[in-house]
Amino acid sequence: MDALEIADGSAVADLGAGGGWFAIRLARRVGPNGIVWAEDIQPEMIESIKRRVQREQLRNVRAQLGTPLDPHLPPRALDAVLTVETYHEFEQPVTLLRNIDKALKPGGLLAIIEFSKDGFGPGPAIEDRVDPERVIRDARAAGLDLVARPSFLRYQYMLVFGHAKR
Repeated sequence: MDALEIADGSAVADLGAGGGWFAIRLARRVGPNGIVWAEDIQPEMIESIKRRVQREQLRNVRAQLGTPLDPHLPPRALDAVLTVETYHEFEQPVTLLRNIDKALKPGGLLAIIEFSKDGFGPGPAIEDRVDPERVIRDARAAGLDLVARPSFLRYQYMLVFGHAKR
């Protein structure tokens, strides 16, 4: 969250939120003045997030049903988008990344976290992991530039992108 400059009052999205693990943590980080869009393409996950948000009594999380090509996030509204271990499932990554870019405010950031291909630690089979250079190429094709490549994760890589300088 620090790498994405997420602070009190931020507007952020958890793309491919699943059961909402990161969305809940993001909601606590942005506080009552911020908002978290917990997006997933599976209606069952959206219902799970809604139940969890209600149970946790959070009022700053919006469960958002997206599609494989469009997360249906509000345009130019987000300070940051986080996607953790979902990139390998993107059907058309460039199209989806373009739609994510449309949701970012000027100066907004997108972080993609995936398991590294070095074969160490937990995670999916090596053949199911995505090479970070492919992610970078896809992001460039979508109009995003790599702005940071933090190295604090042990078994994963993190790539941070922003609007391409045009």
